[in-house]
Amino acid sequence: MSTNGPLVGQPTGLSSSPDPEEGQATLGIFEASSIAEIHATLAQLSDREASVTARLDSLVASQKDLSRELGRLDLLRAHLGPRVTAIRSIGNGMLSDAAATATRISSAVKALDLEQSRVKATLDVVEQVAELKTCVLGVTGSMGGAQDWEKAAGFLNRASKIPTDIVNGHFAEEIVPTAEIPDPPSLTLHNAAESLCGLFLREFEKAAKEGDGGKVTRFFKLFPLIGRSDVGLDIYGRYVCQGVATRARANLNAGTGANQRKDGFFYANALTKLFEHIAQIVDGHGGLVERHYGAGKMIKVIERLQLEADVQGGIILDTWSDERNINRRLTDIKSYAFSFLVRSFLPPQRGSAGTPRANSPAKREGTPGPVPTEEEDGVDMKEVDGFLSEMAVMLGRWALYSRFLADKCRSPSLDASNTDDTILFSMPDLLLESNLHKKVITHLIQPFSTMTTFFFRRSVEKAFQLDESPSDLSLNLSKPLPSNSPFITSAVDDVMYFVNTVLQRSLATSQRDVVAGVVPTVARVLGSDFVGMCQRKMRDESYPKPVVQGGLPPEDKIIAFLVLINNLDVANDYLKGIVRSRVETHPDANQNETPSSSSSSPLTDLFPFNHDAVFVRDALLSMEHTFDSKTAELISDGIHVAFDRVIKPRLRPILADAFRDVDYNLSDDQTSSTQPANGNHSPTSSDDPSSSSTDPSLVKPRFAHSWTHLLTPLTRLLTPRTTHLLLSTTIPHLSKILEKRLWALQGGKLNALGAVTLERDVAGIVAESCKGGRYGLRDAFQRCVEICEVVGLEGEEWDDLVGEWEGGNGEDDKEGRRVWRLDVEERRRARGMVVG
Repeated sequence: MSTNGPLVGQPTGLSSSPDPEEGQATLGIFEASSIAEIHATLAQLSDREASVTARLDSLVASQKDLSRELGRLDLLRAHLGPRVTAIRSIGNGMLSDAAATATRISSAVKALDLEQSRVKATLDVVEQVAELKTCVLGVTGSMGGAQDWEKAAGFLNRASKIPTDIVNGHFAEEIVPTAEIPDPPSLTLHNAAESLCGLFLREFEKAAKEGDGGKVTRFFKLFPLIGRSDVGLDIYGRYVCQGVATRARANLNAGTGANQRKDGFFYANALTKLFEHIAQIVDGHGGLVERHYGAGKMIKVIERLQLEADVQGGIILDTWSDERNINRRLTDIKSYAFSFLVRSFLPPQRGSAGTPRANSPAKREGTPGPVPTEEEDGVDMKEVDGFLSEMAVMLGRWALYSRFLADKCRSPSLDASNTDDTILFSMPDLLLESNLHKKVITHLIQPFSTMTTFFFRRSVEKAFQLDESPSDLSLNLSKPLPSNSPFITSAVDDVMYFVNTVLQRSLATSQRDVVAGVVPTVARVLGSDFVGMCQRKMRDESYPKPVVQGGLPPEDKIIAFLVLINNLDVANDYLKGIVRSRVETHPDANQNETPSSSSSSPLTDLFPFNHDAVFVRDALLSMEHTFDSKTAELISDGIHVAFDRVIKPRLRPILADAFRDVDYNLSDDQTSSTQPANGNHSPTSSDDPSSSSTDPSLVKPRFAHSWTHLLTPLTRLLTPRTTHLLLSTTIPHLSKILEKRLWALQGGKLNALGAVTLERDVAGIVAESCKGGRYGLRDAFQRCVEICEVVGLEGEEWDDLVGEWEGGNGEDDKEGRRVWRLDVEERRRARGMVVG
């Protein structure tokens, strides 16, 4: 017991970390609550003591071997010390002479290299001074009696490649001057360059006045050789600008007088010729300038040309604006009242027969004065259309001109590094900051947007003034319909034609600002005026309201209402086609056979700058989405009105007539007498589906006859999409009425034999309602089908079904089990309908 005391109270110092077993044993002895636990803990501590003792004995035994090895190492160190000292002395004595020799050789080599570099530099200076003297003598000689200007310019160009410190150095000033040329070389070269520059300027201007293109080119190429590139580019810019101004004035003066008024595109053609002339100069002379003046030097000439384009283009636009009296036209347009549209949205007055047609003798009762016409309002639509066409041409030419100059001003180094099109193609600053660009905005873009807004809205107004409904439409199935379906009014075709025209003309300008102003306006006019007019007509003129309480609406009202629904649906399709044709990408015609053929969007070609194509695409798609949402909402409302007013009151009588005098509590004798042979109907029942009989097989033909006469007159007038919407609204209501009729068979009205006939009749009604491939509509009858299925089950099948419910705790859709529309109580209720 005493030997274990230190182990329990204090750990030994042989280990740097506490032993987990020891900690557990210590903790256990203090937590022991009985003598047996104390003995167990002491036994563990004894084992731990034995283990520690064994480890200590092994360490003591290994200490002797360790001491012996340390002694051997000390002996080896004593023997190696003298040898290391001897080796060091030998190295110092033998290698010191070799190191000194190497140092002397290295110093000599360095001195020789320095001497050679100085000799080479001296030779270079001598050669450059000799070259300088040759150039000075050559320039002076060429400018003397020979008057070889190209050779003199060449000597100056050679002299410009000599470093400036050599030309201005003392050695050159001593060697180069001669008795004939006593001035320092720098002064001689400078005077020669100034003299040649003045000479070249005089000769260039003389050749320009004489119209000698060869001499103009000759002297233009000499300016960079004498170090006067800026002077050459400046005089060349003035030269080409004079040509641009002369031709622009000639083009503008060619139509002086009445010719300007006769040709609606005279000013557009004048602006086009101006841009074409500048483009020809840039494209034709750019190579010459870049070759002799260096890469990127043509931009300076382009800047001078743009300044001249600002002047000449501004004159053309100002003259066009004054000649066409654009400001007066804009004032008239902004003051136009759109009287027809305004009156159309006013509440209908008593005795009014609807919206009057244009130039009709009929007038709204209570509205004094005749219907105003275009001439009375002072706005000629043909004139506005002509202005828009002319402005579209000018804007399109400006876009092509801007794209051309932007391409010419692009840096070749950026094009080479832009392998993944990360650098956007943008309009250069010389165009963005030009006066012509500002005038294009004020004289073309803003008037174009304003006139386009008026033109489109006035076209919509005119389309509804001249609106004509389709003729020879009837709900009578015996009367054939015209072949020109879908049945819509003329306003839809007219309005969508103008939508296409306006968008086409706006996109052809390639101006983002035009699209940003026109496309939202078109969307707003379509949503407010076009959809609003259709909604007003549906509400005020063609609402299918019965004349007599409990009766059906007049036939003409129903037809007109359905035609207006078609108007909205077809207009939506037209607009989608117009937008999709402009935003969808088309494969490249030259690469359409390869798997990796490239695709191009027409918008990318029209709007190449920055992200303009994406902006235009988003604007068009937004217009399409906005119009689609508004028309879809109004179509849905119209379909519900047609259902409530025309179809819903006749659904219950149709089912009542189909199940008239039908008894489903049948005996065996009744079943054998009423069951047709081979599953076919008897001739009597087939020929007269409305005859009074207890034959259950008459349910389907009765229903089919009434259903066809109810829906076919409507669906043959509607478009396929609106037909589907009408059926999607009608069939769920029909299924609810049918379900109520099935639940009404409770109380001894249905036995097992009648359940079979009931299931067949309901299946016939479902098939007739959803015929024509409309399988998705069958889901509305699922509850009715399940009722018939439950009442038609055999006893064992019903027991198995009940066991399945009870095994699944009444839950469906678990472990692949069927999902029921009827809950468990409704299934039991349906099963309880069967008598016997």
